[in-house]
Amino acid sequence: MLTQAQILEKLREWMNDLFEIEPEDIQLDSNLYSDLDVDSIDAIDLVVKIKELTGKQVQPEDFKNVRTVQDVVTVIQNMSAE
Repeated sequence: MLTQAQILEKLREWMNDLFEIEPEDIQLDSNLYSDLDVDSIDAIDLVVKIKELTGKQVQPEDFKNVRTVQDVVTVIQNMSAE
């Protein structure tokens, strides 16, 4: 299972590549929408990256309550533990 630190590092890498968000701006308590300006199209790109990492399809119900970077980390940890 991936650690929180490993997942956070991956998220920083992806969000920098995909959305040009500076890695130091991506903290566990950062709100994806208000702090990082991620929109629904960006969220789809993120879901694709999560699938590549875990090898599993992200279920919409798993992702609909995601608001912060910590929420994304938790979803990935849960998926990698299954």
